[in-house]
Amino acid sequence: MSPQDPRNRPDRTPAPRSRKPTMADVAAKVGVSRALVSLVFRGQPGASPETRERVFEAAAELGYRPDMAARLLARGRSKVLGVLFTARNPYHVDLVEAVYPAAEELGYDLVLSAAVPTRDEHKAIEALIGHRSEALLLCGPNIPEEDITEIARRIPTVVVGRHLRGAPVDVVTSYDRPGAREVVDYLVGLGHEDIVHVDGGSRAGAPERRRAYRDAMRSHGLADRIRVVPGNHTEEGGGDAARAMLAEEGPLPTAVFASNDQCAIGLLDVFTRAGVKVPEQVSVVGYDDSHIAGLSHIDLTTVRQDVPRLAHLAVQAADEQLRGVREAGAVLKLESKLLIRGTSGPPLSGGTRRPIY
Repeated sequence: MSPQDPRNRPDRTPAPRSRKPTMADVAAKVGVSRALVSLVFRGQPGASPETRERVFEAAAELGYRPDMAARLLARGRSKVLGVLFTARNPYHVDLVEAVYPAAEELGYDLVLSAAVPTRDEHKAIEALIGHRSEALLLCGPNIPEEDITEIARRIPTVVVGRHLRGAPVDVVTSYDRPGAREVVDYLVGLGHEDIVHVDGGSRAGAPERRRAYRDAMRSHGLADRIRVVPGNHTEEGGGDAARAMLAEEGPLPTAVFASNDQCAIGLLDVFTRAGVKVPEQVSVVGYDDSHIAGLSHIDLTTVRQDVPRLAHLAVQAADEQLRGVREAGAVLKLESKLLIRGTSGPPLSGGTRRPIY
């Protein structure tokens, strides 16, 4: 046989690829129709308990998994809620964790989209809409209110943790002003007068906490001690605020109220590295009670927001909008609570002196 003989050539036919099992394969294995198998997977009546069990056993043996996306599309609804959060914000992570059981309870699945330094909130939100989210849950969004209004015209929207005035959305948040007021009352009660507030600029909750701090200081006759330092609701912002205080002449403030826990942790880090003892020399109080605040080596005094309840109300609000129970625009607020831990205490007499390097 010559080398040119076709029978002498290597076989270049590609090997058959293993394909995913289908619903038809399950039906063939059980010996029923594909339509009956479809009824079983959709939870519809029409098959006996014995047949249902055989269908599920056959699917497990074959490795068949129903295409959830296709099933949802066939129903005309996605039953998916899109959640926007900031990846570096521990409080947002806590919220997302609490949203999962709340969504599952009402039959929804979640799609997450994170805002990160290289991906702004607009891109994150468009990704959620692109994944056929039926409604959006926005955790502490920073985009302008008019942008949120425009988004809400396209898709039902619930904003968590940010106060809005006129946007056609449901708002679920805590009463920030009483929580911030409680912090100042507590610190003054310990004997503090030189209390600095490190704020969060225009970030969610920051304006209300800043105003409450100012009002509380005035009510205690400490208007001349009011001082607000930028903090930006980040660890970096808190660290910068601490370095600015350390660089000044004269004693440090005896207490610092940070607008959120991230900022407070940045303060703690820089103060501790500089040799400042907390709370002996400076008391530090945060806001949110993120899971990091309660760690034993942090032990941060902070204001607790009821995250599981906030998550439940947010999912419920989205569901009510989708079912047409009411128009958007509800404002749902929860009480907050001061949690006293190890970063706060009475001030030293004679003022707090800066560490000597």
